[in-house]
Amino acid sequence: MYKYLLWDIDGTILDFFAAEAYAIRVLFDKYKLGTCSDEMIETYSRINVKYWQALERNEMTKPEILVGRFRDFFEVMGIDTELAAAFNSDYQLSLGDHIVFVKHAMDMLNDEKGKYMLIAVTNGTKIAQTKKLRQSGLDKVFDAIFISEDVGSEKPNAEYFEHVFRETGITDRNQVLIIGDSLTSDMRGGEIAGIDTCWYNPNHNTNEYGIRTTYEIDDIAKLKEILG
Repeated sequence: MYKYLLWDIDGTILDFFAAEAYAIRVLFDKYKLGTCSDEMIETYSRINVKYWQALERNEMTKPEILVGRFRDFFEVMGIDTELAAAFNSDYQLSLGDHIVFVKHAMDMLNDEKGKYMLIAVTNGTKIAQTKKLRQSGLDKVFDAIFISEDVGSEKPNAEYFEHVFRETGITDRNQVLIIGDSLTSDMRGGEIAGIDTCWYNPNHNTNEYGIRTTYEIDDIAKLKEILG
């Protein structure tokens, strides 16, 4: 049935929150900002999600969201907001220093290798994603990798997916499945592109956006049941 598998990276294959927490704590030490608690990480994560969703809605540019999220976070925490730009630059590189795989993700990719065309689709920054893909070995696993900065458009925009289809020679969208953890980016993108979607939802979150999903799984290993 499927010949092409589009895989999101952060939160689907790699544990983004583990990398996020590690990077922020390392940089708190570097900038001598004191201890960064779990509660502070959670506050940043909430702010970060709101900014990325604004990007997905084309309400902000990527440079605006990357610095803006830290500016807002620092303001809430009583930290000098002038540090936001430099902190973000260092953060992009630090994200690739702590690689943690989502349970069963690498096993699934290795099992799929050679059976399907494996395509990485990510909105992460080119600096962070290039390092992560290299450090994790994923750059050797995927047959094609599409980082939104190179594409010139972000998921869920139709332009992003049209670029992917054109570059990989996809003509039959019935042969394509996208796997991702984000409703607003991956699942909405798949819906717009007219392809089947598999929502990785380990925490059993509610689909409050009413976005169509073809499949829903709480464990990456269950993808095997879908692919047969």
